[in-house]
Amino acid sequence: AAVSLAAVGEAAAEAASRAAEAADAAEGPCLSELDELIGQSAAAGMVVDLSVEGEVRSYAAEIEQTAYRVVQEALTNVHKHAAGAKTHVRLAHRVSEIAMQVENEPPPEPASASAAGLPSGGNGLVGMRERVVALGGVFVSGPTEAGGFRVSAVIPAA
Repeated sequence: AAVSLAAVGEAAAEAASRAAEAADAAEGPCLSELDELIGQSAAAGMVVDLSVEGEVRSYAAEIEQTAYRVVQEALTNVHKHAAGAKTHVRLAHRVSEIAMQVENEPPPEPASASAAGLPSGGNGLVGMRERVVALGGVFVSGPTEAGGFRVSAVIPAA
């Protein structure tokens, strides 16, 4: 009897952790919340414009969360390193993938421009790259010729 109790306990623990994972996935941010994120950025004094191309549709929770977090992280970096820089967020729904790009222009104050060139530590960017690559996607970030910074990612929709 002791063995079956242990087995029941294990099964219950496994089910609980699965349920927690599912709840976690359900509670993560999704792309429909990007408007809210852009609004928060604007409220924080950022100049952000969002353009969306292609037919808006929903994706697997993991894809939506990763796409959202890439944009969130990129906007956070602009806020920290290039305050006041106009920022363009582009989202493209393509046949078999979703692409996102966040690009900021050079910040207005030259003083902050030198700091803007190098994101501190860039841990957020490394984490984003790992998440995107784990989903079979491509992640690229770096300075632009104009003196701003660009983060772009493409995630397969499958």
